[in-house]
Amino acid sequence: MPHALLVDDDLDTLTALAKLVGREGFSTATAGTLKEARDQLDASPADVILMDLILPDGSGIDFLKELQLSSTTEVVFITGHASVDSAVEALRVGASDYLTKPVDLPRLKTILTHVARTRELKAEIGNLRTELRKLGRFGPLLGVSPAMQKVFEMMSRVGGTEATVLLTGETGTGKDLTASTLHELSKRRKGPFLALNCGAVSPNLIESELFGHERGSFTGADRVHRGYFERASGGTLFLDEISEMPIELQVKLLRVLETENVTRIGAERSLPVDIRVIAATNRSPEEAVSQGKLREDLLYRLKVFPIHLPALRERPEDLELLAHHFLSLLNQEEETTKQFSKEAMRCLRAFSWPGNVRELKNVVHGAFILADKNIETASLPQAIVAAEPTAGAQLPAISEAAGSRLPSGPTLQLTLGTTIAQAERRLILATLNEHKGDKKKTAEVLGVSLKTLYNRLNEYKTDFAAASVQDAVEGPAE
Repeated sequence: MPHALLVDDDLDTLTALAKLVGREGFSTATAGTLKEARDQLDASPADVILMDLILPDGSGIDFLKELQLSSTTEVVFITGHASVDSAVEALRVGASDYLTKPVDLPRLKTILTHVARTRELKAEIGNLRTELRKLGRFGPLLGVSPAMQKVFEMMSRVGGTEATVLLTGETGTGKDLTASTLHELSKRRKGPFLALNCGAVSPNLIESELFGHERGSFTGADRVHRGYFERASGGTLFLDEISEMPIELQVKLLRVLETENVTRIGAERSLPVDIRVIAATNRSPEEAVSQGKLREDLLYRLKVFPIHLPALRERPEDLELLAHHFLSLLNQEEETTKQFSKEAMRCLRAFSWPGNVRELKNVVHGAFILADKNIETASLPQAIVAAEPTAGAQLPAISEAAGSRLPSGPTLQLTLGTTIAQAERRLILATLNEHKGDKKKTAEVLGVSLKTLYNRLNEYKTDFAAASVQDAVEGPAE
């Protein structure tokens, strides 16, 4: 049931409004002052607020300026002291309507009907989004794996806020697509979305690109140039590879983020900007700080809401979904009906994909061009075909001289081309899983000290209760 908060210092008006709003299918709460209204909102968020313009402890307009309301909350001012100025100001600060006393009842009923219907539609859209997420779709992003479902959940929570987001993950994991999706989920979606790769711009030009410059501010500056911050005002600015930005420029960036004002090169006055910043890096931010590539204070400012995008090898459940999606797009574009053969798909599943989703997309595109009909292994790069699992390929038994032997039971298969570090990681996690998380027993079986095992686990940063352990044990699906 939709909920309405009624705010007026006239008891008779409150009583009459409560009856009318209640008949329209709303639950109601009443308040005679702004303080009481705050208390009521803390207790129960409202779908619509009907508020007098002038109250004993302040102005309704000032109250609305202070509120951090949900984007779904409608505010309607009702006043007996109407004026053009107050009406314009009310709409400017976010009121959805402005009524005069005595209230036009048909108009108020129309407003309430609109609020109730909007609430229903948003609930329906929310349910549809939930269902699509279960099917592996979140806007343009795809993934049914637990790792990606967690990413989708975090995106849905932060998307509608103004919080700065820091995206981390390897190259090719989709940080740019995630940033644009967050923009589409925000209240700024009708504003511009601009992306700047900080590592792709010359250090001599990046300050001008970000902040702009005045005519004559340096040699070659023959006109005024508006930087990314100015052009993105009202929308979202995506700063990709933020750790590649020159360290001396990061100080100026931090100042702009803190003051929400930007000064062009050569200008004497600053300009206000209204943007949301999303940043990304393929480095570990903490390592970038320790290496002097990223200022620690800037990291704290950017890392309000961090989201880590998993590598493709960490979400093997999604590989086939992504491959078929990319192939489907190509089939639609070229009006063909090509499919993957079983052998080709097995090769794709066996590969480790160091270039992640971007590499998979490019490989599918190349194979599509080479294939006459269906995509066979002959259309795939040789490195991917060679990575196919070989029967019996497994780690040699651990030396009994080391005081341990590999437990009987499940075996561990490795694809050709697996690095020693990857093989060691999978062996440790598989053994730990086999012994139900018993680290002491695992160390004994592997023939290493308990301290060494802890050091390795700290490096992996693995939660052994999570599904990633099971993924490491099973390897790519056959």
